[in-house]
Parts: sequence; C-alpha cells; structure tokens
Amino acid sequence: MHDSPEPNDALLNKLTLSNRRSLAEDVVDLLRAALVRGAFPPGQHLNEAGLAEKLGVSRGPIREAFAELEREGLLKLERHRGARVTRLSATDIEEIYELRSSLERLAIERATQRATQDDFAALAEVVAGMTHAVDGSDLHEVVTLDVRFHDLIYVAAHNSRLYLTWSTLRPQIETFLHSRSIDTSDYLAKVVGEHTALLDAVRARSKSDAVRLIDSHIRTSYERLSQVST
Repeated sequence: MHDSPEPNDALLNKLTLSNRRSLAEDVVDLLRAALVRGAFPPGQHLNEAGLAEKLGVSRGPIREAFAELEREGLLKLERHRGARVTRLSATDIEEIYELRSSLERLAIERATQRATQDDFAALAEVVAGMTHAVDGSDLHEVVTLDVRFHDLIYVAAHNSRLYLTWSTLRPQIETFLHSRSIDTSDYLAKVVGEHTALLDAVRARSKSDAVRLIDSHIRTSYERLSQVST
C-alpha cells in the first residue's frame, strides 16, 4: 500500500532505547515498530544473537521480546533458530477481520454510551492529524492514525477486557495495513470522511448510526485489502 519498506538497518537506527522503562519493554517496542513498518519482510529469519549485538543488549531482552511478539502474532518462534516473521495467509486475514468486526461493533456501542469529553477530544485530535497526513500524502502516518483512532474507540468503551482483546489483534492489523499495496488514492479520498462520520455518531450517542457506519467501514476495509495479494 505504500513505498518500499525501509532497509532493516535504516529503520532500526531511527529507533533508540530509553532508560525510563525496562530494557525488555524497550526492545519489544523497537522490534514491534520495525515489524509493523515492514523493516523485516514476511518469512524473514531473525537471529537472536545478531539483534542483541546490533542493539547493544544481552540476548535475554531479545528472547523476551520474541516471546511477546509471538503472542501478538508478529513472529513465529523456531526451536534453536530464533524467530521468523509471520506470513499471514488469506485465511488468517479473514479470521482477523471476522473477529475485528465483532469486537469493533461492541466497542463502538459501548463508546456511544460511555465516551467522555476527553475521549471525544482525543478522537478529534486524531482526525485532525489524519487530515494533515492525507494533505501531505504521508501514507504511513495516515495508517498509524487510522489504527490509533480505532484504538481510542476501544478506550472510549471503558471496558478493560475488551481493550485487552483488541490489543492482541492490533499489531497484526497495523502490520497488514502498512504492508499492503492497494489503490492509495481511493483510501486517501475516503479515510478522513469515514472517521469523521464515526466520530460524529459517537459524539451524538447514536448507537444505530455508529454500528451501521462501523460495519460498513470494516467491511469496506476488508474488501479493499483482500483484493490484492499479500
């Protein structure tokens, strides 16, 4: 869907470890960001020792990161071989979107009932950022904000277990969106309007409109993405 993925080294070098959290958490976030942005193509083998050396850490945090990223569906651990980047099949994608459709319907129903003014403000800020990114044709940023908008719908639902369930799907969905090659002009033309309409429905606390719009939005997204090969 976007320009060619950045080379592994170039992208990893943009991401630096901080001292504010545990080293393992930083490594997870760094590798997740690289995977989501397509630094490592599907099927590529990731070497534990090589990554540890490159990042200047021991193999322990790398091993922990691999385990977490396998739970998120981004990696597949291989005995004595490190990990391999997950390659999603058409069946995988269908299952992900089937589950996403059900979760998102529930999330937006709850959001229309429970969203606060702070939730509305956060959603509006994302839509504004999305508009700016579309104007600049920054496709990666549009996708990032697209996923962030939906993340905030789950936040606005104020259901911690629902949000946790969504969190297990989100990395796969974001990776999928960043890596697809679709008609970007169609996506850019519609993305702001669709999310603005969703925000308006939630703000108006119209459950029927919100559910109708989210069903259409997720179905259109799946149909658009399933028309092209992985």
